[in-house]
Amino acid sequence: MNYDDLKIAIIGSGRWGMNHVRTAAGILPPQNITVVDTNPAAAEKVKAISPDILFLQDTKDVLADLTITAAIIATPAETHYALGKKFLSNGKNVLIEKPITLNAEDAKALLDLAEEKKLKLMVGHILLYHPAVLKIKEMVDGGLIGNLQYIYSNRLNLGAIRSEENILWSFAPHDISVIQFLTGTSPISVKASGAAFVQSVVEDTTLTYLEYPHGIHAHIFVSWLHPFKEHRMVVIGEKGMIVFEDSLPKDKMKFYKKGFKVENGKVEKFDNDPEVVPFADAQPLADEQRHFYNCILEDTEPRTNGKHALEVLRILDQATKKLKKIE
Repeated sequence: MNYDDLKIAIIGSGRWGMNHVRTAAGILPPQNITVVDTNPAAAEKVKAISPDILFLQDTKDVLADLTITAAIIATPAETHYALGKKFLSNGKNVLIEKPITLNAEDAKALLDLAEEKKLKLMVGHILLYHPAVLKIKEMVDGGLIGNLQYIYSNRLNLGAIRSEENILWSFAPHDISVIQFLTGTSPISVKASGAAFVQSVVEDTTLTYLEYPHGIHAHIFVSWLHPFKEHRMVVIGEKGMIVFEDSLPKDKMKFYKKGFKVENGKVEKFDNDPEVVPFADAQPLADEQRHFYNCILEDTEPRTNGKHALEVLRILDQATKKLKKIE
């Protein structure tokens, strides 16, 4: 794919915004990249990546530049709706970091605007570009574990405490997006509970329980008040189980051919040694960006499009109501 004629703007140069800048500079000609941040001190960080990257403090020039066809929005979540609307309204394709917005109504408005303008709206649910998650999807769809029964995910760490969002909104969107991807459907029931220990109104730990059609169940345990880092997803089917533990240094994915079967009217256990499952060595953020660029150039639908992001947001909204005991 030839990206030489593709010009983009990256809005925001915080920690994740700079990751986008470095990644983009490895894919596109640096002179095709414009970075916008209201903080003038960010210019030095950007120029250290490449002096050919243009740095601006205002979006006005980007919006007026017809040669810039796409924007990556990596700003705080509360700015996503206004910025997304502004860029879509001015004819720019948009990749916006998760969550797409802070409520489903605003997300639906962006989705409708993108469809009206015939533009790409993609959301940075980066795990759907992780080679391990794609491998799990391949194994599930290929019938290796039989009918899907249960998924659980633990995303735990002694993390940075945030006051603008609780742990559910900070960590769980990753896992919800993966479970949506693996099941290919939407939950029929959402339950959630949690507790706030460090700050009285900001939950540090939550447990979300999802029930899907065809008897599939899932739970998501997230916490930033935990003694060690654990990123583990377990996918259970009638013929076997897949475990992906990203916090391990090696052998991160294993297939367990174990479970229960009915023989002559009796339930019997089958149990075999685990097999290490290799997966591609790739950078998810680079693959996410390439996917975005390819969707623009080939006029194809993004894997993590606005509809997918809206469904994730609706699940978060339902979980929040259960968490806060709002009817």
